Amino acid sequence: MKYFVCLITLTAAAFAQKVTGPIPVTADSHPFLAASHNLQPMDLAKVGYVEEEYVISGTANVYDWAADGTLTVKTPNVPYGTRILLRRPADAARFNGSVVVELPNTARRFDWSMMWGYVHNYVTDQGAAWVGITMPGAIQLTKKFDAARYSALSFANPNPAEACAAGPNGASATSDTEDGLRWDAITQVAAALKDGSFAGFKVQRVYLTTQGAELMTYIAAIHGHAKVYDGYVIKSPGGLSRISRCAPAPGRGDPRQMIKNVGVPVIAVVPQGEVEATAAIRRADSDEPNDRFRWYEIAGAAHIDTAPYIALPSFDDQTKTGTPPQGTPSWPFNVRCEPEIQLEDHALLSYVFNAAFANLDLWLQKGTAPPRADRVELTDGKVALDKFGNGIGGMRSFDVDVPIATYYTTTAGPGTCRELGHEDRYDWAALEAIYGSYKNYASKVAQSVDRMVKERWLTEADARRIREGEEEKSKVKAQKSKVKSD
Repeated sequence: MKYFVCLITLTAAAFAQKVTGPIPVTADSHPFLAASHNLQPMDLAKVGYVEEEYVISGTANVYDWAADGTLTVKTPNVPYGTRILLRRPADAARFNGSVVVELPNTARRFDWSMMWGYVHNYVTDQGAAWVGITMPGAIQLTKKFDAARYSALSFANPNPAEACAAGPNGASATSDTEDGLRWDAITQVAAALKDGSFAGFKVQRVYLTTQGAELMTYIAAIHGHAKVYDGYVIKSPGGLSRISRCAPAPGRGDPRQMIKNVGVPVIAVVPQGEVEATAAIRRADSDEPNDRFRWYEIAGAAHIDTAPYIALPSFDDQTKTGTPPQGTPSWPFNVRCEPEIQLEDHALLSYVFNAAFANLDLWLQKGTAPPRADRVELTDGKVALDKFGNGIGGMRSFDVDVPIATYYTTTAGPGTCRELGHEDRYDWAALEAIYGSYKNYASKVAQSVDRMVKERWLTEADARRIREGEEEKSKVKAQKSKVKSD
């Protein structure tokens, strides 16, 4: 088969897209992944926000990506249609000009806005906006959820008879979907946000975020040609994905794996549980104009905690996709770990991501570079642990510097267990031996929180939440003491 091949010279402005919406919400039809229909529903109106859904349609190229980084067009001008969810301040005057664009996770074959679970407080505290883009891996179940509402959604393969050289189990495979169309769709969403397609909504900065390979690939292969996103926040950077359905993913050691000279700020956030796996692609921080970069390794943090799971679709909406929900709302998995655990509910990663986006705003608006952090220490390729069993080095927080538990970043058991952390909380005798009194402990937490705010690891709003939580604990402690004395 002959392919149309040309060197890429177009910018994002050259791509035409059509925006349709907002799509009406009725008693019988609402957006999939609507905030009010998440596993933990959120009333956006209470925080002064609205949610709107739009269809974005246009044409996109399917690309080839050579080992030397050259990007060429394999198939040009293929029609596509996707949808976005937009959450923004109801009062346009409150909008701060920044939009966080998320590529929802499709591990369960439907949209799951993991990063919204982490960063919704940054968005609503700062007056930013959030957009989620439905990707090819979620199209089928999105259309099953509501066929009429999503009839225009398509990433149809322009070459459906083409058999990939390495399909499942080594056999050739064909598909009606071409996931290589996603790259131009991602670009065109940002272009639409910036070009005034959404009336009364003046966008100044657009950031792209998600977990891992999809974002890494966009940065490495597409950004230099599109140049439409103003910054990136990567959760758990890993390997690159394939550029199109039949292309191989770049392997380990491929020079394209290293993020460098992107031209806009990039912040990579690596939980302690990912440090050993990502050590090969560690790189130095930089403030060079063409290579603004931060790599944050977060001591005490597992790959994932409870925050993303609040942003799963409700069990009712999952069922409407034809996919039986996993587990229970409090444990959304079909397996149990050994020993059985609960999802970690400390908000460490949320604090880091909220601060990362706030620091991106400062970096772009005022040229104020974000803080730097040491790397987590490795000994013979394994994370070095302190006397409390927590990681040494990395971005430090009160969780590990004023510990009340040992934070394990993996758990024995099948499936997802290896990505889930758990904690071994100290009993009062151990806490008393470490801190002497609750008052001493609270004082150390307060000092740590103040330091984190000063060094811009915590937003003021998150610090206020922490302080309010500690005040509540203090009141409970005092009440218990009073009951005992009575």
